Amino acid sequence: MLIGIMLLSLSMTSFAADDQEATTGFNYKVNYPDSQEDKSLGYFKLMLKPGQKQDVSITFNNPGKEKIVVSADINSAKTNQNGVIEYGKSTLEKDKSLKYDLKDVMKGPDKVELAAGETKDVSYTITMPKEAYEGVIAGGIELQKENQKGTASEQGGTRIINKYAYVIGVVLQEDTKDVPPELKLNKVAAGQSNYRNAIFVNFSNIMPSYVNDMTTEVKIMKKGSETALYEKKQTAMRMAPNSLINYPVSMNGEAMVPGQYVADILVTSDERNQKWHWKQEFEITSKEADEFNNRDVGLVQEKGFNWKLILLIVGILLLIIIIIVLLVRRKNKKDEEKSKKKKGKSKNKNRKKNR
Repeated sequence: MLIGIMLLSLSMTSFAADDQEATTGFNYKVNYPDSQEDKSLGYFKLMLKPGQKQDVSITFNNPGKEKIVVSADINSAKTNQNGVIEYGKSTLEKDKSLKYDLKDVMKGPDKVELAAGETKDVSYTITMPKEAYEGVIAGGIELQKENQKGTASEQGGTRIINKYAYVIGVVLQEDTKDVPPELKLNKVAAGQSNYRNAIFVNFSNIMPSYVNDMTTEVKIMKKGSETALYEKKQTAMRMAPNSLINYPVSMNGEAMVPGQYVADILVTSDERNQKWHWKQEFEITSKEADEFNNRDVGLVQEKGFNWKLILLIVGILLLIIIIIVLLVRRKNKKDEEKSKKKKGKSKNKNRKKNR
């Protein structure tokens, strides 16, 4: 299921257009409080004090002729493997450095019922941590019509059902003090991306600030060698505050080979002219190599038929057929011999009678 996410920078000073109504089944409008920094942003960006409570609201509208239910999920901001920040619902792992999850700071209904043609204001309460907090708490509210049928499309022989949602970003802070991001390498390990062999470099932004204009370069080498077996460079990446990224380096369709390896990793942020460089040794075990190679769809397709197995099966079948043929011939021969003996006895009896 693909979820089309509306851009966070979209200015929502009025309800969405008719084509968006038809796609999502409802409209919404952000109602900004006085603590909003910029009312043209299209999302909540609030300047609050330690321990402060702030009510915000969203106006929902159902333009249809039937009752609908809209789910409203509050989530912390995370970073996916492409270096894109996700503010909506996801299965991405939280980073251990995340001190305040947005869903613990912001409370409100997780479902909104709308009668046909109804317009309703729904309130959410934000309660800031009592202790002073430097940096930002970031996340979003994902709005999606429940029981959405979606629109179907065909891609490469696969039928895809597209379902759509809005995401309203939420960024909270207590002061404008600059907090530089800090990256920390967690681990390097073998894995798979889209059922194809890859090496994953897992690192975290352990500070409550964004990493912008990020470039990641990785080279994978055999231990003791300077020759890169696999490498990848990606620009224009971002990281959310207190989030991790599991960055994949493709093995280009090759089979995974057990052994000792080294990952040379360079991450830069042009926005702040920051740089992080790590060299990390890691191992691919025989068990991992066998497991991932057997699951790699590219390798399975290349293997095609297992001719050794097919020849073995054919050989066994031929052997069985030969044994059956021999047994049938043996039985027929015995039957013929019995038949001849009976005929011989019958002739002898007839001769005696004639005498």
